[in-house]
Order: sequence, then C-alpha cells, then structure tokens
Amino acid sequence: MSRAPRKEPALTIEILTLFPEMFAGPFRESMIRLAKEKGLVKIKVHNLRRWARDKHRSCDDKPYGGGAGMVMMVEPIHDALEHLKAKPGAEVVLLSPQGERFSQDLAWELARRKRLILICGHYEGVDERVREHYVDREISVGDFVLTGGELPAMCVADSLVRLVPGVVGNQDSIRHESFQEGLLEYPHYTRPREFRGMTVPDVLLSGDHKKVEEWRKKQALARTRERRPDLWHKLNHKS
Repeated sequence: MSRAPRKEPALTIEILTLFPEMFAGPFRESMIRLAKEKGLVKIKVHNLRRWARDKHRSCDDKPYGGGAGMVMMVEPIHDALEHLKAKPGAEVVLLSPQGERFSQDLAWELARRKRLILICGHYEGVDERVREHYVDREISVGDFVLTGGELPAMCVADSLVRLVPGVVGNQDSIRHESFQEGLLEYPHYTRPREFRGMTVPDVLLSGDHKKVEEWRKKQALARTRERRPDLWHKLNHKS
C-alpha cells in the first residue's frame, strides 16, 4: 500500500547564523512548536561555519582600511546560499539595522512567500558584496543596535508563523490585533469582574454586540491617537 505524498508546509524559513544554539529554546515552545508539529511550517537553522573554507572555520575577518571589530566574510555566505537555493523561489533577507523597518504589513507580505532565507548579521556587519549581490531585501526590527541578527530573526519568524493559515485557531484574533488597519488594539478584560475596586466596563457585560464593537473601535482610535501619534497621522493621511 503506497503512502500518500507528504504535504509541503505553507512556509519554510531557513536561517543562517554563527550561533545556532540561540534558537533552540524559542523554536521549541508555544505556537512555533505547534505549527512545526502540524507540518504547517518548517524552520531550519544552519550553522554558517559549515561553509567556512579554512580549518579554523572562520566566517569573519578584520575590515580592509582598518577600524574596530570584525566583518562577516562573503565566501561562507555565498557558499551557503548556493547550497540552500538549490530549490528555486527563495527570498533572501538580511537582518540589519540598515534595513527597512519591519511592520505588520511587511509580515503579511513575507508570510505569503513559500520560502525565506534569513541571514543573521553579526559583529560590524557583513561584507558589502553580500548586500550588493546576494540579498533580496534588508530588514530592521527597530532603530537600535543588537549584538547580531539572531534575535531579530526570531522576531520575524514568530510574526510570520502566526499568520500562516491554521496556526492560530481563531483567525478573528489576528484580524483585531494591533497594527491591523493601522490601529493599536483595544483594551481587553477577563475574570474576575471586579478586583480591588477595579471593574470591567459595563458595555462589555451588556451582551449587545453592536455596542461592544463600537466601544472597541472608539478605544482603539483613542489609544492610537494617544500612544502612537505617528500611526494616527498616517491613518488620517490615508483617509
């Protein structure tokens, strides 16, 4: 009796890093673990030193022209991409402070890809030839500098995985999240109804779904205007 062909995951993420052990804990927990077990996504972490060309497995060297720090070499990254891109259609992303700002809109765009390769920058960055010839886009998770691209890669992977159909049980929870429709999310409450004199707004206990929806919309607008004037300005500019 022949087996049915194994269904391909909706999204495959491959990560190139000098520090693969950093990913062990986060990718074995919570929603990412469940998505992998269901076969909805595949995440593979590759040690870039596998493609190093010397006996010391070097992937970085001193910068030409002098200066502080070390620079990731082009050769191991080239060889790794040559190997990983044997299957066509992969988009190559470099995690870098110089990249475009990561956003929920960009997360939705990338989540529709079939296959992504994330390169984790480190030290003073990567040889510029990587940017010029081997990367499709650069992404930054914010205007600050981290030790390397490993933590940003985890953030990007987590945000994409939860957008894959079937990963989040209730798709409405995604539809109402912060940054959907350019707004921050409205406040949430759960049991107990009263705690140390702090109570749940009456409208949420009314059972009137229309009034609840109106309250949530009003709260989302007010919260966005107060906490994120940049989003508020963009929202008004669109309208």
